[in-house]
Amino acid sequence: MTARGLIIGAPRSGSGKTSVTIGLLRALARRGVKVRGAKSGPDYIDPGFHAAATGLPGVNLDSWAMAPSLLNALAADASSDAEIVILESAMGLFDGIPSDKGRSGAAADLARLYGLPVLLVLDVSGQSQTAAAIAKGFATYDPDVRIAGVVLNRLGSDRHRKLAGDAIEALGLPVVGAILRDPTLSIPERHLGLVQAEEHADLFAHIEKLADMVERSLDLDAIIALATPLAPTAGDQAFALPPPGQRIALARDAAFTFLYPHLAAHWRAMGAELVQFSPLADQAPDASCDVCWLPGGYPELHAGRLAAAENFISGTRRFAETRPVHGECGGFMVLGRSIEDADGVTHGMLGLLGHATSFAKRKMNLGYRQATLSAPCPLGPAGGIIRGHEFHYAQTIERGEDTPLGEIADGQGNPLGGFGGRRGHVTGTFFHAIARG
Repeated sequence: MTARGLIIGAPRSGSGKTSVTIGLLRALARRGVKVRGAKSGPDYIDPGFHAAATGLPGVNLDSWAMAPSLLNALAADASSDAEIVILESAMGLFDGIPSDKGRSGAAADLARLYGLPVLLVLDVSGQSQTAAAIAKGFATYDPDVRIAGVVLNRLGSDRHRKLAGDAIEALGLPVVGAILRDPTLSIPERHLGLVQAEEHADLFAHIEKLADMVERSLDLDAIIALATPLAPTAGDQAFALPPPGQRIALARDAAFTFLYPHLAAHWRAMGAELVQFSPLADQAPDASCDVCWLPGGYPELHAGRLAAAENFISGTRRFAETRPVHGECGGFMVLGRSIEDADGVTHGMLGLLGHATSFAKRKMNLGYRQATLSAPCPLGPAGGIIRGHEFHYAQTIERGEDTPLGEIADGQGNPLGGFGGRRGHVTGTFFHAIARG
């Protein structure tokens, strides 16, 4: 089948588009519609909620990090296995970085590329008719991005809905939803964004509540009618990150969760086997594997348990004597000598690399990254270029003396110097790899 698609956009983060997206996905699934969720940009948490709401894997579609051929291949894969694809914008609809045309990372790039209409979610708390000025700005800002409908969020009353809604509809923009203010609909957050789907208490009950809200507050038939065919041009996986091994020992628990869905899907499609283990349960990587991957997550919240996981520590150290071990972001922190938690308590880690990190001394690091590898590693060959994203609050307080993994630049190509670390079979970096450059 070939799906139809629709983008859920907003003026900014915090407008309620994630709750609307999750509720819409679940409400459509409850109707028997085969629906898939997608996320623009590098967000690695929301696809988990999309998967929980639909029963189908989520996917990231990132116009900056993914070459057009890979972007098209992933979009085609999503559309071939669904009737409708709901694509949730990251941040504001037009928010990206200055870059080549169509490669800013903004959801607007995808609207232009695939001709997808946008359902605009407006938080109208504290305003009424002014919402129409915002909607008009979105409708006229870029003639190649079509605002097809509006959802009013966080309304205070029926009168509030009429004032804002009538002003918007006078512009010729249909208002297809009006949601009254309800703090219980919010999804809990922490320092890197939403609490992950698998950690959310009563996850499915909350998703059903969001679907109830959508059925009560949005015109589902009108929204379905807004969607248009999603038919990407031919693409391929040439720029996909290849599997780092045939049997991959993958850390997976509440401390290690940030693996992009498209990476795992591609690795499996290439014949690799992902053998999961839980460091928090004191499990070590399976000795039959030929590479170990420690993904990002929240090790700073579980540093004491990780430090006490003797089997995990000794087993990973033995594994690293003969086979590659790679860590990114949280995994990179665990590869180091120690982690200082939020309370200032220092916990010993694997010590396979010489750096030490602190979550007590916080500083936000955020942005696209382009890395050039100086030696072969699980990310690719020497000289290989990898595009990815960095988002963390922990800081390196001791750099150690390991060899840098390579040179890194920001999304606009401005050099940032050496990055990561390499020692023997062990490599790690704070940035999350998305695709080959």
